[in-house]
Amino acid sequence: MENVQTNSHPAEEKQYSSFRYAVGAVLAFFGFSSKTHRGSKKRAKLVGDIFTYIVLLIGAFLMVYPFWWMVASSFSNTSEVSLSGQVASMIWWPANPLPATTGDGREMGLFYNYHILFTEGMLGTGTNSLAAGYTYWRAVLNNLIYSVVPVVVGVITSASAAFAFAKINWVGRNAVFMFLLAAIMVPGPSIMTTQYAMYVSFGWLADAPAYPNAWMTLTIPGLFGSIMTAFFIRQFLFGLPTSIVEAAKIDGAGYFRIFCSFILPLAMPAIVAQGLLSFMGCWNNYMGSLIFIPNTSLWVNLPHAMTLMNGNYTNNVGPVMAAAVMCVLPVIILFAVFQKMIIGSLMLTGSKE
Repeated sequence: MENVQTNSHPAEEKQYSSFRYAVGAVLAFFGFSSKTHRGSKKRAKLVGDIFTYIVLLIGAFLMVYPFWWMVASSFSNTSEVSLSGQVASMIWWPANPLPATTGDGREMGLFYNYHILFTEGMLGTGTNSLAAGYTYWRAVLNNLIYSVVPVVVGVITSASAAFAFAKINWVGRNAVFMFLLAAIMVPGPSIMTTQYAMYVSFGWLADAPAYPNAWMTLTIPGLFGSIMTAFFIRQFLFGLPTSIVEAAKIDGAGYFRIFCSFILPLAMPAIVAQGLLSFMGCWNNYMGSLIFIPNTSLWVNLPHAMTLMNGNYTNNVGPVMAAAVMCVLPVIILFAVFQKMIIGSLMLTGSKE
């Protein structure tokens, strides 16, 4: 038998250039393996986390800074700065916030712009863009009328419709609901011209230039509820046992009493959450007031009045920024206080019996 002699030689190490070796060392330092070096998985995860947080911080800055710019501008002395110059500048802290004296001898303190807003910033004389007698407090009153009355009545109306679609069996229930749900696909701005013509025919936009009935355009339609609000409350009601309704019917209760005595208390988290969301939308309804309510009417809301006020303060944006802060402040406070209820209600709308 022929013996075969095998020569075993040690594996030859592959030679790499110094540049590639250095690149591999750098990659290994950040946790990435290469042919020259082996990286650590923990370090790779750490590097990935650092990169993720950097991206999130940049995104958070891009979203938060405009609001901070608005707040800082509201406390700044902008009486000698044009609108274009103010918008083009980056404000990190209120500029010239210390007390100073204006050209007419008035003291300019930290809250000077808010003082101007509350006293004369939106004061209408009939000769400018705002109606005679219009003030900031009238704008707040209009916003409360447009936000509280339609929301309270409209959410209850939507909840009753949701109860009918979720817990009452009647012929064509699903077909009618799908038809109403399909109306959401129609963009709101596409029907505003038709709505405006309809409101004119109703006489809500008559008697120029005061238009005393213009408030109806932003109040009465909201009393009939919203299909989106009804949809979310309906999904919430699916999570409630139908046995409650059946037991109440056996005891002789009608649907109205069932809705008032059982459905409303049990569905209150969803109703309150949807009411808050509707309130935010009505409070910031700039487009509706701009289209349906003329500038010469006392019934323009706060966002609409801010745009008209801006025409009088093109060279002093401080009072306009103060008005913007006061406009968004109630919405921010409401969301901060009730955010857990809002998020929890939206999560429960996915449950089904």
